Amino acid sequence: MKFSLFKIIIAGTFLSSTFSLAQNSVIEKIKKNPKAPFSYAELSVKEGGKWEGNQYVGGTFKNINQLALPAEHTDHSYYIRYEGIGLENNQIGYRLYLDWRNATDIFGKKVNTLVLPEVGQDGFESYHHDAPWGQDILKSGRTIGIGSYGRYDEQNDFIETFKIVKNTAVKVVNEEDQSYATIDYKGWKTWGNAIDLQSKLTIFNKDRFVKVDLNLNNTISGLCTGIVAIKNIPLKQGISKNKKWGYMATYGNQTETKKDDNLGMAVFYPLESFDKYVKTKSTHTIVFKKTKNVSYYFLGAWSLEPNGLITEEAFYQDLDKKLDILDKTNQL
Repeated sequence: MKFSLFKIIIAGTFLSSTFSLAQNSVIEKIKKNPKAPFSYAELSVKEGGKWEGNQYVGGTFKNINQLALPAEHTDHSYYIRYEGIGLENNQIGYRLYLDWRNATDIFGKKVNTLVLPEVGQDGFESYHHDAPWGQDILKSGRTIGIGSYGRYDEQNDFIETFKIVKNTAVKVVNEEDQSYATIDYKGWKTWGNAIDLQSKLTIFNKDRFVKVDLNLNNTISGLCTGIVAIKNIPLKQGISKNKKWGYMATYGNQTETKKDDNLGMAVFYPLESFDKYVKTKSTHTIVFKKTKNVSYYFLGAWSLEPNGLITEEAFYQDLDKKLDILDKTNQL
């Protein structure tokens, strides 16, 4: 038994090292051509420390390619760097919290080079503050942030996130012109029977958008996405010429940078899957028809990014172009 356990530990160490080397090779390849178009997906956890209740104490961060979330893990466990998976390209970065919140947040970039490998290395809260590379710019609060997913509870006018899940596993993959994360939620319980859901979030080596593919093992109602609703920021909606795709979007001074900057946020969704729009207390929400699968896109655009969309007019012109492309090709 001791020998078998020793072999398992050695195998686990070897796999961790292999994953770390694979991730590091991607980082080095991007850094060799820092201004070339790139995409990048990241997952980084602490090793060498220990769990004390729901917090991970000690240890150092190491990049890995896949993870089964420990039972102890929750929000503010100090185990996963910046608390989730990261997606980045030359123009923008995103993170999705790998805990019950399941919100997607935005990292605004002031540079067009790779930044995620350094984010959160110098302290758990450091990325909330202005830095030469940029910072966390979205206050998602108790919402799903931008473009994440949950289940709309009509009776309570509330979006259920992932408070009850049997287990969650995540994997990140970096390819030549795209990078993505897949997240498998087993036994997601909202109301009715528990279901399994797999999400795939893909960022490309161009533009600012992320494609989201959701697949469930059973058909459910109420599957939804949305954008955090910021006070005094109006919502705009658009529908494509042939009524195949729609978007909802907001634009204005809705960051937490405390600067005179602007942020545009949008979700593009297929009209064939659209059930209704709902404004909850905190979220502009797109509710999908009863379904087992759906795909959609989201994006953020920060006015302080290099060569960014610095006016509301430019932001909505960009959305209209994308809406036209979706109408004609069904993809961005």
